[in-house]
Parts: sequence; structure tokens; C-alpha cells
Amino acid sequence: MEFGMFHQFPALPGRSQREAFEEAFAQIDAAERWGLDVMWLAELHFDPQRSLLSAPLSIASAVAARTNRIKIGIAVQVLPLCHPLRIAEEGATVDQISGGRLIFGVGRSGLPRTYEDYGISYAESRDRFAEVLDIVEQAWSRPAVSYEGKYYSFHNITVAPKPLQQPLPPIRVAAASPDTYPQVGERGSPIFINARYGSFSEFAPEIRKYREAYASAGHPGRGQVYLRVPTYIAETEDRARSEPEQSLMHFYREQAQRLRDSLSRAGTRAIEGRAERLKRIENLTYDEALGGQVLVGTPQMVTDRLGALQDELGIDGILAEINCGGLVSHERVMTTLHLLCEEVMPRFH
Repeated sequence: MEFGMFHQFPALPGRSQREAFEEAFAQIDAAERWGLDVMWLAELHFDPQRSLLSAPLSIASAVAARTNRIKIGIAVQVLPLCHPLRIAEEGATVDQISGGRLIFGVGRSGLPRTYEDYGISYAESRDRFAEVLDIVEQAWSRPAVSYEGKYYSFHNITVAPKPLQQPLPPIRVAAASPDTYPQVGERGSPIFINARYGSFSEFAPEIRKYREAYASAGHPGRGQVYLRVPTYIAETEDRARSEPEQSLMHFYREQAQRLRDSLSRAGTRAIEGRAERLKRIENLTYDEALGGQVLVGTPQMVTDRLGALQDELGIDGILAEINCGGLVSHERVMTTLHLLCEEVMPRFH
């Protein structure tokens, strides 16, 4: 099983942005030192109370320069907001700087407000995503790219540098809406699933559709599934339960507000079940949250839960969102990360 940490460089109450960057990089340095497999970098815009990570490929270059071993993942590059040739150049540059350690995670994002701020219609996000991804793959794997699409048109353009990993770096696709799972399976890409609320068992039907489409398309293996999941580990069960409560509940309240905002902005096609999700989290209690899609407990408890998820869903790895909500202290983030690397990971490697 692959173990990664999902990082969004959270804004820190009472601390400067400089201090937030310093703490984030200290955590990344520790992840490299303690043997974590992947550091995953978010892309979040125009929300300074939540995150400072708006330019993941820029941060990825900094991570590449200060590490030698850990893989560097993007979770996720919001492709409809990107110019495909520019993102192909920047992604390939990171892959070269890192010595071939880039994992390129891509998605559409679920925040219509960001699209409005960029002057792009969220209703176009699906088609734009497909075009940008096609162009990036061609730019990385072919001597020159020519493309005629609805949004982009190029003729005989050579992108340099090419990525070090050939024919291209690993690409993983975020799956959220039900129709995305078989689509990604058909194209043969690994998927991310974003755990939030409800039970893990709810993912089983969608994963099955993904793997059925993957097999029907003739791809080798069974298709890889990676789970981004709120994670907190402490030496005792009481501490594991009490310490992240403020941060986790802050996250769910913010998530409800974002869903309300999305519902007020997005068209019928774009909301993709968000009204139902909003109802589920508006009155969510902490006990309900702990019984849902989270990994919270002692190292043994988290190990047991992960083993059960392997058996039930066939997951291939996790993106541990250690500071879900952004209010967990640096010291406690480091403790969770250390316990994850030293006491949980070895039981699966």
C-alpha cells in the first residue's frame, strides 16, 4: 500500500504566511526523513483563511529541490483553469528537477466560485478538462503536438522540456460524480476518491463500476484506487479522539458553507448531488464524523481500519489529510506523521 500525506499549506490562525510556509516545509522535510512514499499538494484559490497553496507546481519544484527520495504528487491540478501548453511545460520541468518523481493528479474541482473568479464557466469544466488532459498527454509523449478542439487549437508545437519519466509521468484522476468512475476506468487511469462523510462502504459500488470498465477496456491489472481521507493518530485513543475535534468540525462547517455557495452558483448539471451532501453534513455530530470516512485512533486502530478497507474496497493507497480543517498544531501534525510512518506504514510495506 502506498502512503502519502495530503497538504494544502493551511493558513494558521495568529501566524504569518511566512510561518505557515516554514511549518509546511518542516513537515515535508520530516516526511522525506521518515520514509513517507508521497507528498501530495493541493490547488486552492482565493481562500486565504483556508489555504496558501494556490500554485502546486511551484511548490513541487521547491519540494524537489530539498528532497531526494519522496515522490511529489499534485492533488489535484485543476485542468480547466490551466492553459494546456503552459501546464505541460511546468509539469515536465518539475519531473526533470525531481529526477522523475512527479505524480500528476488531475481533476475539475468542485468550487464554481473559483471558475467565476477565473472567468471560466463551470458548465464548461468537463469538456475543458478532457481537452487539456489530451493536450498535456500528447505534449509529453509526442515530438510535436497538433490539436483541434472546441477550446484549443495548435499546430505542430514542440513542448520542451519533455518529462524525465517516459512516455509520461503517472496520471491519476479525481473521481467524484458517479459517471466519472467508469469513464476513468475506460481510459485506464488510477483514481482518487475524496473521503468526507458517510461510510466507506458507500464507495464499493462506484469502485466496482470503475474496475469493470477498466477490465472491459482491456487494461492490465485491476485499476488502482487511492483514498484521500482525514487522518489523525495519537498514542492513546482518548487523545486521538479529543485532539482533532475542533479542526475536524471546523472543516465540516466550512464544507457545508462551500456546498451552499456552490448550490447558489452552479447549474443543474454542475451540482452533481451536492444538495444531498449538504443535508448530510449540516447537522453532523462529532461522533457521527468519527464513525464515518475518517482514520482516527491509535496506530493499531488505524492499522486495523486500513486493513479492513483493503479487504472491502481493494484500495491501493491513501492520501492522509492530517490537518483536515487546518487547526491542528504543527507539533500534533508532526506526531501523527511520525506515527503513520513509523508504526502504521511498516505493517503494509
